[in-house]
Amino acid sequence: MSIAVGRVRALARAELTLFGRSKGTIVVALFVPLVLPFSARTAVEDMDLGDAGLNVGLVLLPGAVGFSLLFAVYSALVGVFVGRREELVLKRLRTGELRDREILAGAALPAVCTGLIQSLLLAVGCAVLLDLPAPQAPQLAVIGLLLGLLMCAALAALTASFTRTVESAQVTGMPLLLISMVGSGITVPLELVPDRVAIWLELLPLSPVITLVRGGWSGELSVYETIGPVLTALAWTAFAVFAVRRWFRWEPRR
Repeated sequence: MSIAVGRVRALARAELTLFGRSKGTIVVALFVPLVLPFSARTAVEDMDLGDAGLNVGLVLLPGAVGFSLLFAVYSALVGVFVGRREELVLKRLRTGELRDREILAGAALPAVCTGLIQSLLLAVGCAVLLDLPAPQAPQLAVIGLLLGLLMCAALAALTASFTRTVESAQVTGMPLLLISMVGSGITVPLELVPDRVAIWLELLPLSPVITLVRGGWSGELSVYETIGPVLTALAWTAFAVFAVRRWFRWEPRR
């Protein structure tokens, strides 16, 4: 176990070095998630949030975490996985002692840690700037964030499986980005959407993460209401892991 951890740590250290050399990746992963949530503040303030028991902070804070997961983790990792595959890095790593899951974990670890730290900083920043009280059920927010990190990393590997080049990674990752930003409660809370539509939007990959993070601050989610989002997130993660094990490409696509 310690040997495997050491191998993953060494691979993650090398990946972090490569990550720091890519200016485009740094901009997308670090700065875009910081700017987007606050740029949407005016639009959120114009929403009728009172009837839904929400305020600007309870909308922007989960949204900020969602943006971080989408850009710092998912979008960044699609490019990482595809780039390492096209450069034959993944193929060479498989000839050594590293197992497949260790290779993917090591490659994903820098982006996952970036998303984790960034989400925590955004949560603190939003809480301070938007005058939010302390979370009423912090365990829900933690569970939501951890599930989101794991799920976005797995979905990134799945998307990379069907992405031919680094240039096309932005295109293949766009559907999940757009669907999540529009339909997962990041920009428009599901509480403001008609129930017959919201019941389907709750099944989107990032919807349970936003629900759990928001519920962690509001404290309005019961144990029963928590089960659904957790199971949905686990189901998406399990599906992505299964699909990656079956279809992930370790050599360049021709």
